[in-house]
Formats: sequence, structure tokens, C-alpha cells
Amino acid sequence: MSRTCSVCGKGPQKGFSVSHANNKTKRRFNPNLQRIRVLDDKGSSKSQYVCTRCIRDGKAHKVPTNATASEG
Repeated sequence: MSRTCSVCGKGPQKGFSVSHANNKTKRRFNPNLQRIRVLDDKGSSKSQYVCTRCIRDGKAHKVPTNATASEG
């Protein structure tokens, strides 16, 4: 799985884990990616990895669930 958002391109960042004794070891900060079904420009749907900020801000339009199929 590619660790980048397909909408905004957000990817992993590098940093340090710092212990109580101030020892520093390298680590990665991965974005919070969710696999959702997204509406395409043509109206078709495909699944993509999108960060939660894009979902919250409405940049990725989720496919509406079919309410009639779940009622039966």
C-alpha cells in the first residue's frame, strides 16, 4: 500500500522518538489513511486511500450507500 493520500498527496514524515534520557531514534509519522469508495469525475466509483482530513473537509466525495438494499 502506498502511504500517500490520493487527494492531497500527504505522505509520511520523519522525526525522532525521544526517550526520558533524551536518546533519539529515527521514526516515521504515517498519515491516517482510510480506504473508501470515492466518486469519480465521470460518476463511477473506485476505492482509494484518502487521509481523514480530506474526508472531513469534503475534498473526497464518498459514494452514498444504498438505503433501500439495507432495509429488506
